[in-house]
Amino acid sequence: MNLISPEMPAQVPATTRTGPRFTILVGGLVMLGQFAIGTYLPAFDTLGAALSASPAEVQQSLTAYMLPFGLMMLWHGAISDAIGRRRSVLAGLALFALGSLVCAAASQIETLYAGRFLQGLSAGVGAVVGRAMVRDVASGATAQRQLALVGMLFALAPALAPVCGGLLLAWAGWRSIFLFLALLSAGLLWTCWLWLPETLPPPARHALRPVRLARAYRDVLSNPGFVLLALANAGVNMAIYVYVLGAPSFVTQHLGLNPQSFAWLFVPIVTGLLLGSLTLFGVAGRVSPGKTIAGGHVLMFAAAVVNLSLAMSHAPALPWIVMALPCFAFGMMLTQPSLQLLALDCAPERRGLAASCYLTFQQVGNALLSALVMPLLSVSITRMALGMLAIQCIGALLACLALRSMDQSQPLGGDRPVIPTPPFNP
Repeated sequence: MNLISPEMPAQVPATTRTGPRFTILVGGLVMLGQFAIGTYLPAFDTLGAALSASPAEVQQSLTAYMLPFGLMMLWHGAISDAIGRRRSVLAGLALFALGSLVCAAASQIETLYAGRFLQGLSAGVGAVVGRAMVRDVASGATAQRQLALVGMLFALAPALAPVCGGLLLAWAGWRSIFLFLALLSAGLLWTCWLWLPETLPPPARHALRPVRLARAYRDVLSNPGFVLLALANAGVNMAIYVYVLGAPSFVTQHLGLNPQSFAWLFVPIVTGLLLGSLTLFGVAGRVSPGKTIAGGHVLMFAAAVVNLSLAMSHAPALPWIVMALPCFAFGMMLTQPSLQLLALDCAPERRGLAASCYLTFQQVGNALLSALVMPLLSVSITRMALGMLAIQCIGALLACLALRSMDQSQPLGGDRPVIPTPPFNP
């Protein structure tokens, strides 16, 4: 095996390209971005004390990560088309490891911002390039199984990440969380160097031509249907992210739990995501995208109303305060894959570039939520519940506007199966 060239290991058997090892590697790459968010959430209070920063300043470290993460979504796909998938992945993992070390060494909040910025620049490689690699080597039922497994692995990340972070915080302090992320990315780097094949051979690559690329982006972003669908998806994602980004305040301040108790929030959400994925598989091919989107929004609206009622009528306490969140997550998994399918169909000749734009809307929305909205919502559980309901309603309105101009006569997925893709898609 060639351990020198980042281009590709020595000839990789075809079975390796579509086997479990390849799929698990891609799943690990996709999970990395979520671990970069979730692992350090339990340490927010400790970070503020250690770096002499206010809670609002610590909250902005999420923005320092999510804004470059979202903006780089536009470029990861194009860069990997030009230099190859494998090189893009290896470079991204190396940069992520460097950013994690900068965070671990931080003695002031500005240094933490710099490290988080480096992490954000690189973490999205897995979300974009990993999915492209699956599409490079598989199609039909094989691709469906691989992407389904990747989705299931990714759905576990929001529950595992804060639990790991809480344990590390209690055992070795907040710096150990970023050292763990550095070791995790270094381990992925070494594993990918050894076993990840190059799925895009040189003859299939496209040079980066700025003018042609700009025209392609213009064509996609000038399509009103695509923009409405992407904004509708961003609204759904932002609604649940009120609780993801507000987790430190929700768990430690409002519920009065210790940093090792984040599972009380994330396990119910992940349970809803997994059950929603299984349900969508059951109705695939028999229910139109419009109906799954409408049904998902009805379910999310009902869950958000119940959640707000519980927040207003009960003192913050478990389990009542999280009872409606699995139902909301369930509805979200009925909605998001169908929105994604319809959005990519708006640009049939540019689905890869359209996917990058689509994810960019989602991640920039999350970054704006973190920077501008969460400081207002995280002060109370009632405000968080009200914020989730309001954002979901905006997303539902945008989805209705998009669907009014589209024909929904085909079954869900048509001859292209809809793959339940995780909403937390860094």
